[in-house]
Amino acid sequence: MRIARFTTGEDPLFGVVTGEVDENGIPDEDCVIVGLNGDPLYVGLHLTNKEYRLADVRLLAPVLPRSKVIGIGRNYAAHAAEMGSDVPDEPLMFMKPNTSVVGPDDPVFYPRQSAEVHYEGELAVVISRPCRDVPAAKFADVVQGYTVANDVTARDLQRKDGQFTRAKGFDSFCPLGPWIESELDVTDLAVKTYVNGELKQDGRTSDMIFGVPELIEHVSSVMTLLPGDVILTGTPEGVGPVEVDDEMEIFIEGIGNLTNKVKQRD
Repeated sequence: MRIARFTTGEDPLFGVVTGEVDENGIPDEDCVIVGLNGDPLYVGLHLTNKEYRLADVRLLAPVLPRSKVIGIGRNYAAHAAEMGSDVPDEPLMFMKPNTSVVGPDDPVFYPRQSAEVHYEGELAVVISRPCRDVPAAKFADVVQGYTVANDVTARDLQRKDGQFTRAKGFDSFCPLGPWIESELDVTDLAVKTYVNGELKQDGRTSDMIFGVPELIEHVSSVMTLLPGDVILTGTPEGVGPVEVDDEMEIFIEGIGNLTNKVKQRD
């Protein structure tokens, strides 16, 4: 089931996307969104009798975390190597503020403080209910679904600061979308990033050092997870810089495409 958050020009709505999406993540022109009665994280999945053509609405970030976005660093061995880092013995966590979240086709703003902004295409996990100390074997009990993420990073500030908060925390540095896929085996999915149509990252989730069950177990052993919290699962090798007016497109097999352009901050 594909759960979307969208607008027709007024207040945000939630709905279920119906219709076909091809192997490249492109929805059929006849796809429609069946409306939901409120946020399914809090009121459940209650369909209304309203339908909207997907082509006639604007998709928003499918979830706005009330609490937090948790990132995982160096979760692909090849990416750790390209960054000159060792593979961690346990998941390396950092946090992005919920104010960094934007949706499909929203601009990613190039901050004045940086001269080296990078894309990082990633699988994102959306948490469904309050939880703590979740055993890996029960991870599915607390997952609403999965979406596509771009963990945008000011790489020069990451090196300068020696930690991740500023480099990954700017407004617009966490695009999410296009929707949440609630029924998906994420153990071996293609993760691809394109910049201006050129393939830059070409990985698979099967190459993650720590899979989704282990990540949820580890993160929830440290902090309580709340409905709408997002866990970014790490990026494959191939990260690199973008410039103002570049277009970033992240594709994850079984979910779809997330596209954002880089714009100069005023």
